[in-house]
Amino acid sequence: MFSHVMIGTNDIERSKRFYDAVLGLLGVGESVRNQNDTGQTRLFYRHDGGTFCVSEPIDGEPATFANGGTIGFKCISPEQVQQFHDVAVANGGTSVEGPPGLREGRHGAIHLAYVRDPDGNKLCALHRPK
Repeated sequence: MFSHVMIGTNDIERSKRFYDAVLGLLGVGESVRNQNDTGQTRLFYRHDGGTFCVSEPIDGEPATFANGGTIGFKCISPEQVQQFHDVAVANGGTSVEGPPGLREGRHGAIHLAYVRDPDGNKLCALHRPK
């Protein structure tokens, strides 16, 4: 359904350090750096047919995060959920919504960790046992 997700940043180098570390843990390679025709720098992380992008805002206004928005990343194990959380926090992220771990919901048990990136975007690491 989705081709890509793009978020804004107020510090492209800080975001690169953060996302290189966090997405690298998930097996995503280095970002492709691009500068558009109006001068904004963007980072494109490509993996398994999807693209995650980080960009300086095109309108020249400060980047802000989506209140109520969350971007979820699929993990291969509960341990990778914990590692995602720990790497995110070690690279300038903030842990939110309780500690990482198993949560029971109406659709079964899932392992979750929530963090905010250095610009305030909320990320979720998720592993759903089979």
